[in-house]
Amino acid sequence: MLNTAESGTGNKPPRTWRIVGGVCAAALAILVSGFVLWPVTPRDLGVGNQMQQANIYRHWQGGEVIVLVRHAERCDRSANPCLGPADGITQLGSHSASDLGRAFRTLGMAATDVISSPATRTRQTTEFMFNGAAQTQDWLATCDEHFQQTIKAHKSLKRNLILITHSDCISSLERQLGYPHALASEYTSSLFITLDPQGHMQVLGTLDAGSWQRVLDQPLE
Repeated sequence: MLNTAESGTGNKPPRTWRIVGGVCAAALAILVSGFVLWPVTPRDLGVGNQMQQANIYRHWQGGEVIVLVRHAERCDRSANPCLGPADGITQLGSHSASDLGRAFRTLGMAATDVISSPATRTRQTTEFMFNGAAQTQDWLATCDEHFQQTIKAHKSLKRNLILITHSDCISSLERQLGYPHALASEYTSSLFITLDPQGHMQVLGTLDAGSWQRVLDQPLE
């Protein structure tokens, strides 16, 4: 019979199990720290004073902002009445687009360029946002591997740039900018970006359509 007192093991688990347990504990620690450090999604600019914390108003006044806006509610994916063609937006979506356009006009549009994807739903969204015909370009629908560089090429010095595009395009850019697991953008939500002194894109945050009124009620800085 094995004398556990003499063996020195007592009630301790076998050495192999202690090693396995240590490895598992280390792996768990790495996993937990990964979740803490892992940027899941950009900051929500509709929470608290995040618009001020992200310096949105200062960047906007300096013409330093790029905004990617997802089109309004799709007709072909909704039970709400359509505005017109099936590949366009709903009547409800047109109201949301109009509200969003008023929000941007509150920020100021004097030094802002607007470009839309040529798809019906993005064109209609743009037209209801800004009460006029949309300037369209194909690259906002294809969003290929040069998407980030193409955006930069269309950003003029000291002029903001609003791009009316699609959720896939927004998600693709978020992945490129370090947010591979960001939540899919909602209808008429906005992704705010600026360029750092080296010309690299820096994500400022996202703002859902329903949060605009609350943030605009805050003092502009």
